[in-house]
Amino acid sequence: MDVEKILKTNKPIPLEGRTIIHLLLIHQSITEKTAEALKPFDVSAQQFNVLRILKGQNGKPANLSTLNDRMVSKMSNTTRLVDKLILKDFVKRTVCKENRRKIEIYITKKGKEELIKMSSAMLGMEKNLLKNTTEEDLKTLNKLLDKFNTDN
Repeated sequence: MDVEKILKTNKPIPLEGRTIIHLLLIHQSITEKTAEALKPFDVSAQQFNVLRILKGQNGKPANLSTLNDRMVSKMSNTTRLVDKLILKDFVKRTVCKENRRKIEIYITKKGKEELIKMSSAMLGMEKNLLKNTTEEDLKTLNKLLDKFNTDN
């Protein structure tokens, strides 16, 4: 990816800035491709993430706090995401029998079935996106990305 060419500039961009711009361009591309892969299922990447978290609960309920803690995108309005998934019959929400103030969220049979299809579409997108990389490339990239300090 030629950052300067994409930005239509002849001036070289300082390495630090170029790196951040490069990452932003890649993020945008991945976001677009993810949305495209999930479009046939009428779910967002965040809704897909909620379904994956719930499936990972192995039949145990999750609450909104659990979902929030495990979300990839922490800016999501989890209540709204769950409400949309309930309308699609992908998840159900119940009141906890032991603690009436606690809401429990489960993935439904339909949600599990659709998640299998979504996961297949996402895997295809990921393989296509990474087709020019080797396993060693991916290990090196992940090692480099681990160095980013995003805790500021």
